[in-house]
Amino acid sequence: MKKIALIGSTGSIGRQALAVAARYPARFRVVAMAANKNERLFAEQIAAYRPAFAALRAEGQPVAVPRGVRFARGEAAFEEACAFAEADVVLVAVSGFAGLKATLAAIEAGKDVALANKESLVVGGDLVLARARAKGVNILPVDSEHSAIWQCLHFDRAAPYARIILTASGGALRDLPLGRLSSVTAAEALAHPNWKMGAKITLDCATMLNKGFEVIEAMHLYGAALSQIEVLIHRESIVHSMVEFADGAVLAQMSVPSMELPIQLALTWPERLDCALPRVDFAKPGALHFSSVDEARYPCFRLALAAAERGGGYPCALNAAGEVAAEAFLNGRIRYTDIAPLIEEALSAPVPAAHGYAELEALDAAARARARGLLPQ
Repeated sequence: MKKIALIGSTGSIGRQALAVAARYPARFRVVAMAANKNERLFAEQIAAYRPAFAALRAEGQPVAVPRGVRFARGEAAFEEACAFAEADVVLVAVSGFAGLKATLAAIEAGKDVALANKESLVVGGDLVLARARAKGVNILPVDSEHSAIWQCLHFDRAAPYARIILTASGGALRDLPLGRLSSVTAAEALAHPNWKMGAKITLDCATMLNKGFEVIEAMHLYGAALSQIEVLIHRESIVHSMVEFADGAVLAQMSVPSMELPIQLALTWPERLDCALPRVDFAKPGALHFSSVDEARYPCFRLALAAAERGGGYPCALNAAGEVAAEAFLNGRIRYTDIAPLIEEALSAPVPAAHGYAELEALDAAARARARGLLPQ
């Protein structure tokens, strides 16, 4: 039986991970759970899955838990869950910069990491992978695109290839006339046609900042040069990514859009189990479409590629500014078309390199402060 520490249990990925664990109770046991502050849902999850340890990161009052469950709150409790001694694997499903601490804590505890937090690699990829190598632990990709690449490489992240082709749905606003983007509402930007995800990642899909993050993630996970990665719009989200090899052969991983498949595979690889998903209907007319990225529609994607090319601390600053801009748009403080200019201006000042966690944390804080200073008062 594989014992799982689930970090970010109340989010979209966390809830789907619990569904995977429930599907195979003889194979998986959730021994630790952590969330930020959604007390009501967290209490329901504790009652249903009865982990040995449950932690809420936010300070507050104790939560009633069943007998046999130890509960704690605060930063130290969160860190304990990330490095929980009984766990075989830590599934990091929190969003944003906060996921970096969870990932590093799990690695330092010698745990394999099923990584659904792309920001860990965007802001601290060199640090994360160096520590994983030093501790001899596996980084198991959960992002659907990076899981697809991993599968095409036969679960060997060091396998040779010529090119990586990442696919993108284009997000909720892909068909909206460019002239309408300035008046887009949060509800429109969050109406993703294919996936049900959290608000931040859904917005980042609309701007394609998320796809830029995935380019940076692929550079770290697969040792890819920026020139080896191509991004294509694929409206149906059936092909999750492709890998081209030296002889020109291209392998693709295809399935209906569902995060349960990559979550489950990170926990069972190389074995595959039924995921209770509908099968792809290849006879359906127009099942597979591909097109290039329109940078006029997706300026955030261009900014992400520029940050990837500059390297150093720029991807960390990019993520920080992106989080500030996303929060401001979702709260009605800026327009959708203000997101990219705000990020670009936040990155216009020189950004220092950062190496250890403390330096990355300081860089993140400085970039957030600069981006917040650009918001309308």
